[in-house]
Amino acid sequence: MVDVNDAVLDGKAELFFPAYLIPSLRELRGESWRQLVDRVSTLPDTHPDSLAFVLMMIKLGDCMKCHSNYYKFLRGCAFCSLQTIRTFKGSDADLLQRYSKAQDEIDRQLNGIGTLSLAA
Repeated sequence: MVDVNDAVLDGKAELFFPAYLIPSLRELRGESWRQLVDRVSTLPDTHPDSLAFVLMMIKLGDCMKCHSNYYKFLRGCAFCSLQTIRTFKGSDADLLQRYSKAQDEIDRQLNGIGTLSLAA
């Protein structure tokens, strides 16, 4: 598991939310969120459910607008993802619904039915 403090101190910024940060989000919400994070954290990065979690975080964190002059970029992905989940105004059920929509989008893409929408 990644130590969030190390990632924040390193100021490492990725192009998009990286799957290795998923476990660091575990304690930020309620039990249903913790269960989702626990389940997805055990999967390979290329598993559709892991990809769906990453897609959800890309949309929530607005990663597509992030660039080197952007304040969020300067703080790094670890800090940004923590802040994104902490300040999410919806409920855990709302987050799980967003995750479910991301799963559907990944499934459609993998089945050749649609394209990914990275916009929030």
